[in-house]
Amino acid sequence: MGAFSNFMESMRYLFADIIGEQDDRPAFLPENLPEAVVPVASEAIHLLTEYQGTPYARVYVYRLRRFIGKPGVDAAMLGEIARLMAIRMAYEDPIRIAQQKLIELATDPDTPRANDIRKFRLDELVDVLPAVVAEPILGLLDWLGWTHKRVSVHFNNKSWFGILRLRMESSLRRWRRYSIRYGKERLWVERWLHMVDRALTKQPAAAREIIETATMVQGYSSEYRHGLADWHAIIDGLAKPTFDGALNLPDLAGAIREARAAAMPDPRQAALKRKIAEIRARTLGGGAEAAAE
Repeated sequence: MGAFSNFMESMRYLFADIIGEQDDRPAFLPENLPEAVVPVASEAIHLLTEYQGTPYARVYVYRLRRFIGKPGVDAAMLGEIARLMAIRMAYEDPIRIAQQKLIELATDPDTPRANDIRKFRLDELVDVLPAVVAEPILGLLDWLGWTHKRVSVHFNNKSWFGILRLRMESSLRRWRRYSIRYGKERLWVERWLHMVDRALTKQPAAAREIIETATMVQGYSSEYRHGLADWHAIIDGLAKPTFDGALNLPDLAGAIREARAAAMPDPRQAALKRKIAEIRARTLGGGAEAAAE
């Protein structure tokens, strides 16, 4: 019954996430949450309710509940999962930046006024729109060769017009769950949690290192894209093949740390790819030598 209940709970939160529940039932802390994790989870629920509403905060609770009482997960590890998951679920997009500017004004009307200019690629801006609208626009941008064109976006709270624009941008929050970016983020968080779960089963000593890889994916624009690409390179090149039994890495945690140290802000990922290839070659070489003996 325990496994069936967990399966049904996973289906319930996934279904709610996809269709978007419209009720305002608050998100509560999950049962049996260690006392040390309560402040972190409480803050996360508040953050995600502000970010996208109570249904989104409940998705967070459902995800966190999967690791409560799980073998190998102590309070410290659960707290880190709780903290990093909240940060990733409240990902930074133009909607969030506008929302934060308005929150700053509401919290402190005397906050210094400024015209905050951020650089985005056109496809990043379009990705925050509902997919049904975004996809034909992306097709047109691709045809024009403008997909990667960088533009400046003003988040201006110095004038009434700037504040009105911030409110319009922030109001797009209601459509975020239908956007291309939202779908990508949902899949990424699920894959990260899945890798943590596999580490706990296959190589528990690497679980904490897998959890910490979430810090690689942050920010927006180039920082976000490079971090995401590096994360996938490490997971696909080292962690997943180790869990699948295709690569023999007894110290996966050390390999991940070594690879992360080689990651540079380079869109070609030259240094990182060399390091991953070197780690894999060492492993295969060691296996060949052992077989020869």
